[in-house]
Amino acid sequence: MSTVLKVAVSQRVDVYPERNERRDALEQRLSLWVAEAGYVPVPVPNLMSTVQGQDWQRLQAWLQAIRPEAVLLSGGNDIGHALERDATERRLLAYAKDRELPVLGICRGMQMMGVWAGVALKSVEGHVRTRHILRGDFVQEVNSFHSHGLTECPQGFEVSVRAEDGEIEAIRNTELHWEGWMWHPERERPFQPADIDRLRRLFA
Repeated sequence: MSTVLKVAVSQRVDVYPERNERRDALEQRLSLWVAEAGYVPVPVPNLMSTVQGQDWQRLQAWLQAIRPEAVLLSGGNDIGHALERDATERRLLAYAKDRELPVLGICRGMQMMGVWAGVALKSVEGHVRTRHILRGDFVQEVNSFHSHGLTECPQGFEVSVRAEDGEIEAIRNTELHWEGWMWHPERERPFQPADIDRLRRLFA
């Protein structure tokens, strides 16, 4: 175990047709937020080629070399729009489960947790570029940048908080150190101490 915990952070896929390129990308403030909590963010390359089929060995070799001690599934990209990212994140969840690593899913990351656990997504209204109050295990005002949500709580998870309209805004696994948050803590200016404290408790 390293002295400073390494966090494998999944990356979005940006497509540039004029250059015939598919690029991995990570919001800089997400890396800053992870570092602010005292951890080392390590961006995960989307090594799961959808053209040549799913090559587990490539990503497995990367994981064995880096040996992350926690996983963070970032936001961005709707599920199904970047198949190599979908495959990479599914593998990250399997890797984390096998090794009982802590996982945080942010926005799309929480959706991926739900889909991976067998739950469908649905369209939601009034959750794009707005703020709302969460209620449940804690009360907090958060940002909101998503147009999809979970249809129900995944098996093996429980709902931590809901939005004012009843939509699920955070879940946690009842056995593993896994949580999903639908808001973006990295988009807060400044970062909210409650979010950083919650991450530290999860990854402790």
